[in-house]
Amino acid sequence: MKTFYLLIILLITTQLTAQEKEQAIKDVKQAAYNYIDTFYKADTTLAYKSVHKDLRKVGWWFDKKKGKFSNKSEMPFHKLIALAKKWNAKGNRANENSIRKINILEVSDKIAVVKVTAVWGIDYLNMVKTKDGWKSINIIWQSEPKFSLKD
Repeated sequence: MKTFYLLIILLITTQLTAQEKEQAIKDVKQAAYNYIDTFYKADTTLAYKSVHKDLRKVGWWFDKKKGKFSNKSEMPFHKLIALAKKWNAKGNRANENSIRKINILEVSDKIAVVKVTAVWGIDYLNMVKTKDGWKSINIIWQSEPKFSLKD
């Protein structure tokens, strides 16, 4: 009888863990799309939902005129909000047909890593699960790459 109860508990625990995993993947995916749409839709409410206020975002853009990458650009949360308000405010940088791709690289019970591909290039989002949901806390980005490991 004891074995039967242990088996029932194990099955319930496994079921709950699988459900938690699927929900975490769904929530991470939504947070990544919110990040892209923060800029595409110039909607800062999405950033407040999916970006941590302790954000550390660093990146490099390729200057075609100079033929080289820029110096490191750092963007804390308040600068991300300011950029999101104006980056596509006129709708001339991204639209419904613009690339909006995510690749979830890892999801665990507390952290996740997602690769985002958008019109500006690629971002790697390091996320943390908070009481308010999944939020990007560290982001590294670059303008559109010449090559990738996936090529």
